Amino acid sequence: MNAVSDRNVPAPPAGPLSRSRTPLREHVGIAVRRYLRDMGECTDADLYQVALAELEIPLLTEVLAHCDGNQSRAAEVLGIHRATLRKKLREYGLA
Repeated sequence: MNAVSDRNVPAPPAGPLSRSRTPLREHVGIAVRRYLRDMGECTDADLYQVALAELEIPLLTEVLAHCDGNQSRAAEVLGIHRATLRKKLREYGLA
């Protein structure tokens, strides 16, 4: 069983990706556990912000690549406004 209970975590929405693939949250959980184990007693005080950036940067990069650089399509896939995508790309130095 995971160290953190899944009782209060909503189930992912049913859809084509939920049928046969490992949920993204499991991959993230494994990565976070590995990161915390590697850090030992000395962890970043702002782990939440570090984790968000570490997830968001490859998420934006991979979705943009999947959409052949089309920011409008990428924003639609991500479920965010195109202006928000552009802001995040500038924020992370990806634009």
